[in-house]
Amino acid sequence: MAPIVALFLSSVLIFSVFSPVNSLSYNYYEKTCPHAESIIAYAVKTATSKDKTVPAALLRLHFHDCFIRGCDASVLLKSKGSNKAEKDGPPNLSLHALYVIDSAKKDLETWCPGVVSCADIVALAARDAVALSGGPSWDVPKGRKDGRTSKASETIKLPAPNFTISQLQQSFSQRGLSLDDLVALSGGHTIGFSHCSSFQQRIQNFNATHDIDPSINPSFAAKLRGVCPKKGKSKNAGTTMDPSSTTFDNTYYKLVLKKKGLFSSDQALLSNPKTKNLVRKFATSTEAFSKAFVKSMIKMSSLTGGQEIRKDCRVVN
Repeated sequence: MAPIVALFLSSVLIFSVFSPVNSLSYNYYEKTCPHAESIIAYAVKTATSKDKTVPAALLRLHFHDCFIRGCDASVLLKSKGSNKAEKDGPPNLSLHALYVIDSAKKDLETWCPGVVSCADIVALAARDAVALSGGPSWDVPKGRKDGRTSKASETIKLPAPNFTISQLQQSFSQRGLSLDDLVALSGGHTIGFSHCSSFQQRIQNFNATHDIDPSINPSFAAKLRGVCPKKGKSKNAGTTMDPSSTTFDNTYYKLVLKKKGLFSSDQALLSNPKTKNLVRKFATSTEAFSKAFVKSMIKMSSLTGGQEIRKDCRVVN
């Protein structure tokens, strides 16, 4: 436990430079809501038993929340009047399983009203999602506050599936995250599903010289072309992020090494010597990947910026 605590404390120092850091702690709800984590875990487990896509959705929700204004549950807020919220920004239209957070919040409000933030529920649900999928578990520092601002226009700041390595590096470094964090957190792509729109440009009309992106395995590209009709034909067409899409493992890195990464941003990890070495390391060791993933998740989830504890996760108090 000591190394993780030390890591967390050092991350607080990093983040305090550019974001207001609430004091997070591992035993934050020990006295005020001792059953908080088990209530959230139950909501995640119940939903997953009915829908195997829930864990990937919850992990993605947490990433998308933290990358805009820190981990403040601003991604959950509904649009109101002329204000279009993050949830309705283009990259977030495919987010789902938000009802799992609502379900956990409802139960928590019964047991300990006004105590547990929606931001903490999202962070804990992401951890539970990974553990339920066969990945590692870890202690999540708690005490985040919920944000009061949510703007769809800010979702343009989310890393895009067609980002180059330099764009990815810039996006992560703006949030105090390193190249090591980038490679470890990209491993979250081991679970989930992607619509064709996120990788279509790689397999059809790539550029003036190539119809298909040269960085993609030709047989893999042919398979994807079979899945994805020409642009605009089917909104729901797509494919799993990797063949074991409900199992959290290191398959993602093995695929990237074979030029079978789904997104340009996945394949871009091979275009930098440091990130390429990390991809190789994680492809050969599940243990090394799990350890790095946990470290980077704690670091990312410690980006804070909220002001209140919402009663309802979809609206400010």
